[in-house]
Parts: sequence; C-alpha cells; structure tokens
Amino acid sequence: MTDFVGRRRELKELREDIARTGLDTLSGRKAKAPRARVLLVAGRPGSGRTALAEAFVREVAGQYPDGLFTVRLTSPGGEVVATERAVRTLLEGLGRPTPPGAGEDDLSAALREALAGRRAILLLDDAADPQQVDALLPDTPECLVVVTAEGPLTGIPDVRPCTLGGLDTPSAVEMLAQHIGDTRVTVDPRAAETLAEECGGQPAALALAGGWLAAHPKAAVADLAKQLHDMPPGTSGPLARSFRLVYESLPQPAQRTLRLLPLAPAGMLDSHTASALAGCSVAAAQSTLEDFAGLGLVRHAPDGLFLLPGCLAPLLQSLLEAKERPAEVQLARARMLERTVRLLTSCRSMAEEDEDLLRERLDGMPRALRFPDRRAAAVWLDTRLPALSAAATLAVADGDLDTLARRLVSALVRALAEHRGTEAAAPELYGLHRLVLGVAERRQLHREQAAALLNLADLDAETGRTQEALERYRAALDAGKAAKDPYATGRAMESVGGAYQELADWQRASDWFGRALSQALARGERADEARLYGRLGNVHTYAGRYGEALRSWRAAAAGYRKLADLPGQAKALSEMARVQEYAGRPEESLHTCREAIELARRAEDLRLQAALQVRLADTLDRLGDPAAARLHRSAADRLLGDDPAACEIRSTSD
Repeated sequence: MTDFVGRRRELKELREDIARTGLDTLSGRKAKAPRARVLLVAGRPGSGRTALAEAFVREVAGQYPDGLFTVRLTSPGGEVVATERAVRTLLEGLGRPTPPGAGEDDLSAALREALAGRRAILLLDDAADPQQVDALLPDTPECLVVVTAEGPLTGIPDVRPCTLGGLDTPSAVEMLAQHIGDTRVTVDPRAAETLAEECGGQPAALALAGGWLAAHPKAAVADLAKQLHDMPPGTSGPLARSFRLVYESLPQPAQRTLRLLPLAPAGMLDSHTASALAGCSVAAAQSTLEDFAGLGLVRHAPDGLFLLPGCLAPLLQSLLEAKERPAEVQLARARMLERTVRLLTSCRSMAEEDEDLLRERLDGMPRALRFPDRRAAAVWLDTRLPALSAAATLAVADGDLDTLARRLVSALVRALAEHRGTEAAAPELYGLHRLVLGVAERRQLHREQAAALLNLADLDAETGRTQEALERYRAALDAGKAAKDPYATGRAMESVGGAYQELADWQRASDWFGRALSQALARGERADEARLYGRLGNVHTYAGRYGEALRSWRAAAAGYRKLADLPGQAKALSEMARVQEYAGRPEESLHTCREAIELARRAEDLRLQAALQVRLADTLDRLGDPAAARLHRSAADRLLGDDPAACEIRSTSD
C-alpha cells in the first residue's frame, strides 16, 4: 500500500474549517438545532478524495477520543447503499443493537442517541446525494462528519467544501517514485514530470502508470509518457488512457478476468469469486488478483480480500458490455452464485459440533471449499457478509436466476443462524426473508410466500410491531390456503391468535386459537392439540373466564399425558392450580399442585419442582398454614439453592 503524498494545503484548510465560525452565526441567524460540523471533500472519481479524507481523519483523530466510524454510501459498481443499511453499519460499529425491520427514521434517531455526548468522527465515503448524509448527521456539535462526494451537498447547512484537482507535480512525481523507486525517477526527472502531467496529477491514473512501470522494469519512463500522449483522441481523460494502456498489456485470459470483475457483488473480490467468474482454478485466480493489485487495478483489503476501485468500475463495465456476450455474462454470474452457495454450505457445516455429522456433511466437498475450523468459517462469514448480502439482492433483482437466488438466500440464512444465532442475526435475516418473499410473489410460490411472511411477522412481533405482525400473519394464512399447506395455515392461525393476545383482544385471540385447534384435532396432531389447549387456557385466564380456562388446561394436561410428556403435563396442572386459586377453590388448587409436583419429580425436573414448591407454599400461606408453607420453601431452597429466578413458573403458551 502506498503512503499518502501531497495535499498539504487541502489538509490545512480542512483543519482550519473545524474551528471556523458557522455561517448561521456570521449572518446573525440562530441554527434550528446544534449539529455536527460537516466537512466535504469533493472531487471526481480517481482524484484521491477518499485518501485525503482518510489522511485528514488520522491527523485529527486525537481530538475525537470516542472513535472513528466509517461507512461507504455507494458501492464500487455505482449502486446507492440504502440509508437503512448505512445506519445499521454505524450502529453496529457503536456496539448498539439494531432491531430487525426498524424504519429509517427510527434507526436515524437511534444513531443520534448513540452519538449524543460523544466526540467522534463519522467518515461517510462516496455520498450519492444529500439525503443520505442528512439521515446520518449527529445532533451533537462535538462530533465531526467528513463526507466524500463528487459534487456539492445542496440542502445540508453550513457544509465546508474542499474541492480537489490534480496533485502538484512534485507530489505526483513522489507518488510515481513510490511505485518504481527513486532511481528511475532520478535518472530522468524531466520524463517523470512529463508522465505526471500526462496523468493530469490524478492519483488513480498515476497508480496505474506506476504499476505498469513496476511490472516492466526495463521500460523507460519517457517511453510510457510518449505512449500516453500518442493515445487515440477517442480515449478521453488521463484515467481512461492509463487504464487502456494497462489493460492492453495484459494477456488475453487476464483481460477476460478483469472484464468480469464488475460482476463481483459490492466490489469485493477473493480468489473464489475470481475463480468462479473466470472459470479457472482458485490458485490461478489468486495469482491474477495479486498481479492486478500490483498494477493498481484492485486494492488489497484485510482477510484475503481485494476491492475494486470505484473509479475503474465504469471503464470495466463498458468493456464487459462491449466484449462479452450476454449469455457468457449470465453463465459467469451463475457460476459465481453456485460457488457462493457451496461456500455457505461449507461455512454452515463448520458450526456442527458432532464430528461424525460434520465429516458426513463435508464428505465429497472439494478441499478448496473447506474451512480449517469453525473460527475461520465465522470470520469468513463476517468479512464477506456485505458481499453476500449484495449477491443475494442482485440475484433476486436479476429475475433470471431465481432458483439460484432462492438457494443462496436459504444457505445464507442457515449459515447466519448457525454461527450467530437467530436473535443476533435477526437484522440480517429480516432483509433476507424480504428477498425470499419477493421471489415467491414473483413466481407465485405460495408455500415459500407463506414461510417468508411467517418469518417476517415473527421478527415484527419480537420487536413490538404487533399490528404489522398481525397483517403479515393474515397474509401468510391466505398464502398457506393457496398452497393447501396445513402446517402453514395452522401456524398462521395460531400466530394470529398470539398477536390478538398481545393486543389484549381476548375474544379474537380465543377464536383464532380455537380455529387452529379444530384443524389440529381434525388432523390428529396431538402435540399441537395439547399446546393449543394451553394457549386457550391462558387467554381464558386473562379474560377471567375461569370455568373455560380450567376445561382447557385439563384438556392440555390430558394431551400431554397421552404424549408421555411429564414436564408438559406438570406445567399444565400447575396452571390449573393457579386458575383454581383465582376461582376461589384453594383446596382443589392445593391438590392439583401436589399432583404437579409428583409429575415434576418423576420427570427429574429440579427447576420445575422448586417453582411448584414455591407456588404450593404461597397457596398454603393463603390457607392459613404458614408452618407448612415454610417447609415447602425450604424444599425449594434445597433443590436449587438461593436462585430466585429458578422459582418462576411460565405458562405453556410462553
């Protein structure tokens, strides 16, 4: 990686702009609200605007002890990054949870709350429009926001712009020397200056020229300057001329690999991605990427990754469209998605703790696709997640690769759930389920549509968006009926009941649980019957309908008895005892609770035994027998010590 050179004047201006008085203050107007100071580094792609911004934040980092948080707002391919994704990236960097499915406004508010009282820097790279930036601005004046963009940020108040041109000649020559060494520059300093002028002082063009000279140690600097000068008139701009010269110097296989790189999602590359795109071996792809990095065509990144410079993406895209047939492009994309699916399958397998099952899953998988251990697989998943998410989004949007897209999303969902757990992965899973829903609706795959709607509704319900969850559960019920899938319809009806229960609409909740129960009874699904009787009993209890609640809990207990589920039967009897006590029948409650304790003892469930002992003690206290109550509390203490959380009874519905 080359060191940053030049731009001393621009760096000085940016430092001075931090402390400069705001325009609102100068004009005598009071700002609506205190906000962070915004500095803009503006320049065309390839002008070194990101390098300047990074060098600047390194210089001033000591003044902002709460850290630097970076997010890219445009992918190298030119796609605008969704504001929701950008905010989530910043919140994750701040160590804050990001509720799945939360709206842009809620996430922006959470970001501003997380930055309140902090002295931090936000580096927003390659902003496409002012709206993106506005959603990320902290309300804390102690924070600093540095934005890179091609043009002005109209609408953002009091932005301090720093517009970049080319490097001055000494700095441009110094940059060349970093690539080719001081000797070749010293031998012919005038030629080096001429080459810098031919590159327009543009850092990206200089990097390509320096990379080409480094790869051709016998070539004279003056000859390269002449070649650039003699380029046909149709090749406009220093960057395009330098790129064309480097591209034409490559062998044919490398040229084709380079042309296919814009297909890499999010501009992130590794040996597997390049191998699948070009149809070559992984080792050959790795060697080609290393050569590209030396030529300035890609950039090294941590964990074996390479990044495609955004300034080269339009040039490569033009070559791709001109030189490759659409069928070949589609085949290359399909190979890349298939390779990604297989890597995700291998990644998920590494989370398996059973060694025999792990060997079985990896049996027959090529060694190049295997990970050495679980940690390596988890690191691969974390570092490639932006590219994996982008691949899934692009595959779904393509429309011609829906089968591969569905397999890719499914593999990514499973890998995330295995390595992170469903709760931690919920924000990512929410977006993936939405992708599945899009494909299912387009292809009229009703069963998959119902599954996606149920998954999304579950995440909505977990984050308190009960009304949104209810609407999706109803839509899932319609999709399940269209698919004639009894599991989906039963699950949807039960979930609709659960949503109404959360909304304290006991009548509708019991009605929907009753519908789900009728289907379970018709199909002879005993486990579902017992659970649904319990959920009905719970709702009736909340509604104060103790007679109906007792009948439901009694039926639940009978169902668990038929299933030989002792813990389930014990919990159902415990709930019966609670309802009997509410109904003013303490003696019956005492008898039922003792029966539940015996079942818990037979099931060897110490926590349940202790919880029931505490419940029995409470009942005895209310019956006026404190001595017996103390004995049962002592029994609970002996079972589980002094852990009060162990003595909590949860209903069957919970």
